[in-house]
Amino acid sequence: MNLAELLIASARRVPFSVALVSGNQPIATFRSLAQRVAGRAHTLTKQHGIGPGHRVAIYAENSPDYLEYLLAIWWTGATAIPMSAMLHPREVVALLLDSRSSLCLVSTIKANELASELVPCLVLECREVRVADHTDPPRVMESFDPAWIFYTSGTTGTPKGAVLTHGNLMAMTLAYLSDVEPLDERSGLLHLALMSHAGGLFSLPFIARGGRQVVPESCTADPAETWSLLADQSALSLFAPPVLLRRLVNAPEADPSAAEHMGTVLVGAAPVLVNDLVTGVEVFGPRIWNGYGQGETPCTITALDARSIGSAVATSDLDLLRSVGYPRIGTEVRVVDNDARTCPDGEPGEITVHGPTVMSGYWDRPTATAEAIRDGWLHTGDIGVFHNGALTLLDRSKDLVITGGANVYPREVEDVLLSHDTVTDVAVIGMPDDEWGERVVAFIVPSIAGNISKTELDAYCIANIARYKRPKEYHQVSTLPRNGAGKVLKNELRATLTDSITSQIKEQP
Repeated sequence: MNLAELLIASARRVPFSVALVSGNQPIATFRSLAQRVAGRAHTLTKQHGIGPGHRVAIYAENSPDYLEYLLAIWWTGATAIPMSAMLHPREVVALLLDSRSSLCLVSTIKANELASELVPCLVLECREVRVADHTDPPRVMESFDPAWIFYTSGTTGTPKGAVLTHGNLMAMTLAYLSDVEPLDERSGLLHLALMSHAGGLFSLPFIARGGRQVVPESCTADPAETWSLLADQSALSLFAPPVLLRRLVNAPEADPSAAEHMGTVLVGAAPVLVNDLVTGVEVFGPRIWNGYGQGETPCTITALDARSIGSAVATSDLDLLRSVGYPRIGTEVRVVDNDARTCPDGEPGEITVHGPTVMSGYWDRPTATAEAIRDGWLHTGDIGVFHNGALTLLDRSKDLVITGGANVYPREVEDVLLSHDTVTDVAVIGMPDDEWGERVVAFIVPSIAGNISKTELDAYCIANIARYKRPKEYHQVSTLPRNGAGKVLKNELRATLTDSITSQIKEQP
């Protein structure tokens, strides 16, 4: 059950197929990649004592070395703790202490950043790593053994480590191959998003089927470079959070003809707008897949597949496009009320999940685990509603705004504001209010220079949603704070109001 066996199986079946690519330059076949990973695992074990029961963190930017080390950690039987390269060094230290990691693998840049924190680090080696003459096979692991501790994004509080087992990630891999897209040695995954998050998890089905991993030469998500790679290589799939999808389709280099021979555009990590799906299909064709998951059950709760999205765009089925699709294969999804009773179709409630991808629990947090997993069901904290079998997300339960006794889901207000011509990005939160209990507040990133009219935005909201749902305040900002997964950090927005550093949009005649 060791996930490293996926690499070995492909090395035996398609040994000379390309496994790893930097830009357009192949740098490893499956046979040579397996040898390199075995060599790195040997070094981790013999020189650093790493093995089962140990936890090894990775704090680095995307690179070909990243995947090698991730597989090497599993090879030794240790647990990987990938951490966002966007974290501050002090945040990294906090996670290292919380996880009691034995070692932190870092890039040269990150090693310099951590130098003052006195953290035991091993800098990721250059490509010319020496492969040991005698290496041990991967450690035999049980399905319940931990493989990856995925620290939650911490948008509203202290991050918790979701413990994902070898069995969890194997089930996620099989689900991908069952209901996302068929893969073989001609397939490839273009790594634009962080490998410490879903980008790294999505690599597993490609490894399992002999597909190549393509890391841009810049190791970034530069739109021009991305479109060049899509034009040069065939059957490339990619994962793009909504904000990245928007950059790709709006890039001057966007070329629908380059997308004709690509794989699937995997969208997730944050809610995607209907307009973005429509534009995505216009540029990429019927290749957009929209998935809903959490770190606690990675990439595998519900999904709207590429065919369904293409059909919904063609028929203007906006209700389906607003949804996150249907439960994935092997996953049960229920919407429940406060007493854990299943809500009827059309009635909102908390989304709960049962299946083989659900985490074993939170690292070293038994109370939080007991709160999250009850009677075998993961309580996601998300509010949703089923319509004809398709799940629509309304919001996080903790982001629900109750104003004057009425519920307001920020997502629906955000959707309306984003459809206004003067708005390019928006986030809606609730703030304490002496009269209403909470008031609705919107943070607006304008699409035009100068100030936006509050009067115009108010009128637009009133024309599209109930009057009580419209924001009482609008604040103009240049950008929204986001974490490594692309999720808006609403706690930081609340802090900006407390510190009074935003520019409030005023009434205009």
